[in-house]
Parts: sequence; structure tokens; C-alpha cells
Amino acid sequence: MSDHGVQLIIISGRSGSGKSTALHQLEDEGYYCIDNLPLALLPSLVAEAGREQFHHFQGTAICIDARNARKDLENFTAILDSLPDSLDTQILFLDAQDATLIKRFSETRRRHPLSSEVTPLAEAIDKERQLLEVIAGSASLALDTSQMTIYELRDTIKQRLLGTTTGTMSILLQSFGFKRGVPVDADLVFDVRMLPNPHWVKELRPQSGLEDEVRSFLESQPMTTELYRDICHYLDSWLPRYRDGNRSYMTVALGCTGGQHRSVYLADRLFRHYREQFTNIHIRHRELQ
Repeated sequence: MSDHGVQLIIISGRSGSGKSTALHQLEDEGYYCIDNLPLALLPSLVAEAGREQFHHFQGTAICIDARNARKDLENFTAILDSLPDSLDTQILFLDAQDATLIKRFSETRRRHPLSSEVTPLAEAIDKERQLLEVIAGSASLALDTSQMTIYELRDTIKQRLLGTTTGTMSILLQSFGFKRGVPVDADLVFDVRMLPNPHWVKELRPQSGLEDEVRSFLESQPMTTELYRDICHYLDSWLPRYRDGNRSYMTVALGCTGGQHRSVYLADRLFRHYREQFTNIHIRHRELQ
């Protein structure tokens, strides 16, 4: 059992987004795990989990999906509010782009729980999104798994969900390419496409923003230093306020056209700067994975 009391982690999200992987990871980490719990039974489960025989677990983790009764899903906030104030509750919501979910179901040949002879897969996926909107809106941490492997998802859960203690904030600095879309789980997005693009320098094109030649090219541009300082000024002012407002997770995304050079360079530079100030900070280069 965690030192700060009874811990409850609620996992939810659309089918195919990785809920089972997340639940298995928490089970491996010593949590008592239940899949597809009826929401109406949540208060009873919490009371049971507080008994002495559960104290050797790190906490309780449950998976809640769209197969729950619609009335219970609509009353999710009220059910959550009925739980004891002493309970340390976190909500992890997993999702992926519609095209990714359709591809995953096609590859595995599994049937979507809401599809039927009269409800095609695409319609079932959209219906599921609507049913789970109330849980998504209450999430402590939302993750877009569209471009994550199973192993990346497991590592992300260990680093971000389990690496955060009460009173701290987990920060993810993520570079990305606009040509593949903005990360849906980003809290703050900085567009850095106004910087000179190393892609148009033949020798730099195959390299990334982590390599010395690209760094030197970008740092020779006055605009790069100006943008870096402006982003730091914003983050210096507002990250502590998010933390003081009991925000547990913050994803700061930096995007350029392809996600190879400019955004990678700035994300890495910011990471090296802020890891001295924040104990739980991570970095991910989406297009370099």
C-alpha cells in the first residue's frame, strides 16, 4: 500500500487504445486490478480495498469502459464525489485517432464491443467516444497512444503515472511534426516553424535536432535564442502556477514541419534546462521513436 493512503487508479478509454496493457502494467507493479468493473460497484470496492488484507497491494486499479450502463456513465462525476475524501484517486484516459483504432481492430480481427450487424465499426468507435466523454473530461492524465508501441505505453505509465507523488507535477516535453497532426493530449503547444529549417541544408537533412551540427546551425540564428527565451519566460511564469493549482500532469508540445530538427532541438534544450527545477520531467520525440 502506498505511504499516503489508499490509492485508486481508474483506467478508461476507447476500445483498442491500450487499456488492457495499462492494467497489466499496474498489476505487474503490485496493484490489485479489476477489469470492466460496473461503476455502480465502485463505492463498495473502495470500502473493501480499505480492509487490512489489501494493505500489501500498492493500491487498486480498475478498468471502466463503455459497456457500463449508460446511466452510470452519465453519473460518473457523482459516483466519484461519493468516494471518501481521503482516497488518492487518479484517472488515466487512453485514446487514439479513429483511423488507428479501426486499423487495430482490422489487424486483430476482434469485434468492437459496441459494433453489431447494424452498427459498423466506425460508428461504434464514434459512439464510444460520446459515451466516455464525461470520464475523459475528468482525467488526471490523458494519453494519445496512436503512435505508441506496447512497450512505449508501459514505460510511459511507469514514468508518468507511477512516478508522480502527491504534491508533485509530472511534465512531458514532446517534439512532433505538424504533418502528422498535433498530439491530442498536449496541454500547451508551441509552433516553432518560423525558425530556419535545417531540412533545406543538404548535409543536415538526414540528421536530427539532437546532433551537434544541427544544434550549431540553429544556435547561429538569432531568432532561435529569442524564441527559446520567450518560451522559457512563459514556462517560468506558468508551470509553477499549474503545479500550485494541484495539476498532476502537464504535456508541453513543440512542433515543426517534420518533427526532426527544430522541435527536437528546442524540446531537448528545454528539458536540459528544466530538469534542474522539476524532479519529475520527461522528454519524448514523437517522430524519432
